[in-house]
Amino acid sequence: LLHHGMLLVGLPYSESALTETRGGGTPYGASHHAGADGSRPLDQHESTLCRALGKRVGTVTRQLLAGAAHVQS
Repeated sequence: LLHHGMLLVGLPYSESALTETRGGGTPYGASHHAGADGSRPLDQHESTLCRALGKRVGTVTRQLLAGAAHVQS
């Protein structure tokens, strides 16, 4: 999909939860390992990384839309 213009938006190491999490989350994005039976809930670090990634995707989207509007005018 990269050749169609897809962007990869990951998590920078400046997100401290990325280095503190024990259950999920990588520079490529938020993740969660619930265990073999699916019973392990999200921990605080994983929730923090989910919110950080959502904010980052929103920021990139706004920047892309602003750039597209600038090009059209």
